[in-house]
Amino acid sequence: MNDMERGRKFMQSPVFGEVMSASDQSKGIPNPPHSKPVTGEVTELPPFGGAVTRPEYTDLLDIRRSERIYTQTPMTQEQLAFMLWSMQSIQMYRAANHVAVLRTVPSAGARHPFELYAAVRDVTGLKPGFYRYAPLLNIGEKRVSIEFLKEFDDYEQQITQMLSGQSFAAKAAAVLFISCKPYHGEWRYVEAAHRVMLVDVGHIGQNAMLSAAALGLGSCCFGAYDQQFCDTTLDFDGINEYTVYAVSVGEAQSE
Repeated sequence: MNDMERGRKFMQSPVFGEVMSASDQSKGIPNPPHSKPVTGEVTELPPFGGAVTRPEYTDLLDIRRSERIYTQTPMTQEQLAFMLWSMQSIQMYRAANHVAVLRTVPSAGARHPFELYAAVRDVTGLKPGFYRYAPLLNIGEKRVSIEFLKEFDDYEQQITQMLSGQSFAAKAAAVLFISCKPYHGEWRYVEAAHRVMLVDVGHIGQNAMLSAAALGLGSCCFGAYDQQFCDTTLDFDGINEYTVYAVSVGEAQSE
């Protein structure tokens, strides 16, 4: 089997009943935490109830496009909050034992093996730097808390290198990075987890772009990025957590 055939095989569905019989879940091993613990400075962003400017769903589907040219207009904290909430907020626990959570996006087995980070360049009232969305602090609420991680060394250089030379993203008000914690999926689906996790991250990207459109903003999703530089910059070990996707967002320059 050559590399092309292996890639095609990877995309095909396995026999899940057989795979899951060997899972850590079936062995009674406890469920991993739904999100990383907060250890740094936390900011609760303001309510975003009035941030949406385009409420009609059909309008969003009509105007959703990948936007690569941004104005220098800053995002508001309300807009950032809505973006983060729509991509990864926790609405409720699915069962009393807290094994699964329900979020604003679907995920196989309600595993949701992702963390969401924001590289903030220009959001009103927020100092520039890297932040992590902390969804466990506002379960079931339309509120968003973010944890400050660190300042930039050189924003334009870092973002450009993180996104494999796509320098236009460094002009966006913010770039959202999605990481995967693979054991969250492997705990239930073992070696079949990786295929479904890649499907799941696509749901997050679509929510991101429709949400940006609802705010009157532009966005662009990135599947091309410098894996090692992204992981190093965001302090991932590249094994138990690693970058899988990114989305730039900001006011798009009109044609």
